[in-house]
Amino acid sequence: MNILEYAKGVERLVDPMEVGKVTYMQTKLRRLPVWMQRKIVSSATKKADKMPFVVEPYCSFMFYEITEPEKMQKFLPEGFRPAKAAVFEGDAPKYYGIVTMFRVHSSVFWGARTEFYLVAENAETGLLSWIICDYISDTISYDAKHGLKSPDASRAVMTTTCEGDFVCDMMDESRKKYARCEMNLESAKMRRLDSRLWIEGNTSIAYGRLAGEEDADLFSLTFFPEEMKQALEVPIAKVRKAEVLCGTGKLGGVLERAVSFPYAQHMLSDAPERRTHYGSEKALRAAVEKVDFKKIKTLGN
Repeated sequence: MNILEYAKGVERLVDPMEVGKVTYMQTKLRRLPVWMQRKIVSSATKKADKMPFVVEPYCSFMFYEITEPEKMQKFLPEGFRPAKAAVFEGDAPKYYGIVTMFRVHSSVFWGARTEFYLVAENAETGLLSWIICDYISDTISYDAKHGLKSPDASRAVMTTTCEGDFVCDMMDESRKKYARCEMNLESAKMRRLDSRLWIEGNTSIAYGRLAGEEDADLFSLTFFPEEMKQALEVPIAKVRKAEVLCGTGKLGGVLERAVSFPYAQHMLSDAPERRTHYGSEKALRAAVEKVDFKKIKTLGN
């Protein structure tokens, strides 16, 4: 299994017609109590433990340095503590809040998302982790606290232009949460990323106290490490607008880094309630090379 074959295999697991069926079913199931929704999802994951997850080109990240890390702890689930991380190889590690803006297609949803993370360390495993503290989306989603969620950001804009601009404009009217960003990528330079944050961190992802319960609801992505080896560093001077009220306002973060991936990233995500533990880049690579797409059963299909 090589990177190209893996990318094709993940894409073939995504059927737009099946995604449409799941979206329709969500409009019916959302009326059920959250505990019943959890039971239905739990039953589905007994038959399929993975979900194809394709992040489309120009997924972008805004890194906000948090100068008072003691404020982070109350947003983290049990068993996690604030941790410093470097964005690019050779950077000095700092405490960060991260806003991610991306389009994704999977076997169960298809659309745009903005997510707010804090970087923490899992006290049990020692792994650097991405903690999802809040998110808004123009498509359906699921987490243990809220169950099967309807879109909360209608008419979202997430696109690029022929002049090299990346544009995001998303608004959750009900909660007054928004993410607005405009930046030009023409002068951005490709740089190697810090492997601990980007590779290790993406095998240890959890929901924080705002987006989930006290339990971490931990999950992992399965991907070739090369997917997270390098990305564009966008000069802060080229970020014309960065207005984000999706967690950073509570922590007073200061924008320090802007990052963009000019290619699609192909991954398999653990289904809800499933937890894969790799522990090292070597273990991750060994697992991804053994994936058999003829046998795999995914959530939504």
